[in-house]
Amino acid sequence: MAGIKGLISLAFAGSIGMTFVILACALPKFEQKWWPFFVVLFYVLCPIPTMIARRHTDTSGGTNSPCMEMAIFITMGFIVSSFALPIVLSRADVILTGACYLTLAGNVIVYLTILGFFTIFDMDDNDYAM
Repeated sequence: MAGIKGLISLAFAGSIGMTFVILACALPKFEQKWWPFFVVLFYVLCPIPTMIARRHTDTSGGTNSPCMEMAIFITMGFIVSSFALPIVLSRADVILTGACYLTLAGNVIVYLTILGFFTIFDMDDNDYAM
């Protein structure tokens, strides 16, 4: 079982990342303050393909299956899109450059938190393996 300290640190890191995204929404240029908040959709969609592929593949053989490779490809598409969206919005002069930087910093922190979550909870399965 993952330690309570790991779970608390993941929750703290996730809240810091989301705070950066919310602060990016507090730096409006026009009336619409919520444009940087669209990256939260990518945060929700990012782990779904990998979770589905892990459910339907057998990874005990040591080789990656085509299903898992496709899930990783789709996940990387979501990650690249979440970094590209604030950059495009900033270049299109929809959001301020500071909001773009805050959103990118929030992206890095949130995705490292998601990676840490999968890493910590995957180690639980290997504790009892020989």
